[in-house]
Amino acid sequence: MGALLLASAGKHFRDPGFYRDVVPGYLCRQDSSPGATPSGTTPDSPTQGISTECSPTQSSPPPRSTGTAAAAQHPWAVLSRDEWIAVSGLLELAAAVGILLPPTRKLTATAITAMFTAFLAGHVDALVRAYGPQGTPRRRKIHAVRLPLQAPLILWAWSLRTRALPARKPGGRG
Repeated sequence: MGALLLASAGKHFRDPGFYRDVVPGYLCRQDSSPGATPSGTTPDSPTQGISTECSPTQSSPPPRSTGTAAAAQHPWAVLSRDEWIAVSGLLELAAAVGILLPPTRKLTATAITAMFTAFLAGHVDALVRAYGPQGTPRRRKIHAVRLPLQAPLILWAWSLRTRALPARKPGGRG
């Protein structure tokens, strides 16, 4: 598990695009960029100046014409898509270290189980979008495989809570 998490953490930084579809649009902050005009908007449109870094695969509706982008964002939209990818990579790196240290193994295994369970929302969202109007057969196949892989990962992480190596008694054998 430690090696898998370490490899995955590295991939978050080497190839963040691999994880891009799995970050739900409702988690993505839409930053205002001075002078930026997103594709498909006009300078007079209500979404002028709003970065669409989450919109290519965004599952939440575009900003309403309230005059501010923040009013249309989901309350969980606190990071950009790239920031979510980086944070999850750092979490996986920390989990890789924690699972290898016997004193923190049980707590880390519980946290990994929760993390993989939380990632289910992104995988479900990605699969739904893959079957949407902008989905492609390739994305459908990829996400149809990625989602069910979460179940064995969750079970494996949970099993590590009880499979920690027994502590050795001082002066004893085994």
